[in-house]
Amino acid sequence: MADMLVEDKLLTLDELLVMSQSQHVEIIDGELIEMGGAGILHALIGGNIFRLLDLYLQAHDIGVAMGDGAIFLMNSPAARLKDPFSPDVAFLRHENVPANWDAEQPHPGVPNLAVEIVLPGNDASSIQYKRMTYLEKGSEQVWLVYPRLHEIHVYMPDDVMIYRGESAIDASSLFPGIAPLSLSAIFKLPAWAAPKG
Repeated sequence: MADMLVEDKLLTLDELLVMSQSQHVEIIDGELIEMGGAGILHALIGGNIFRLLDLYLQAHDIGVAMGDGAIFLMNSPAARLKDPFSPDVAFLRHENVPANWDAEQPHPGVPNLAVEIVLPGNDASSIQYKRMTYLEKGSEQVWLVYPRLHEIHVYMPDDVMIYRGESAIDASSLFPGIAPLSLSAIFKLPAWAAPKG
């Protein structure tokens, strides 16, 4: 009975699409969350990650990198959405694209890689819920990027790696032959965007 009450409150795909035209929203565990403006730091770091992945993908046609705004339905039925997410950066393998899918619609499944940039004010339990859901639904990796700490936590179904300092991410299981991605390149900012004090 309780499950039926929860299901009755879930949005449909059409309702989500209408809402997402005027605001950035996600649904986390059935709850509609308005995603406020993230700021320039968020966009700069997301852009750095996107460019590093896209550079590789231009030379190796195994899939596409996408920036913020792509919606993944996470295998939820379109009639009642429980967990559609919009990662800050995503990688989608070509073979993960369903036949006859309309690319103007959200992807019905999961990204192969989901990158979430975690900033102060983000709800920690929501971030961890999303991380677990991505992996449970079939994402190969989830990267949680912490700009203030200059850390990236890379989650896989059976492992986690924490990168900090001068280290570089070994992303070769997703991108065969890619050079390690240095944290200095990921966190590189113009002088005017560097943290103050």
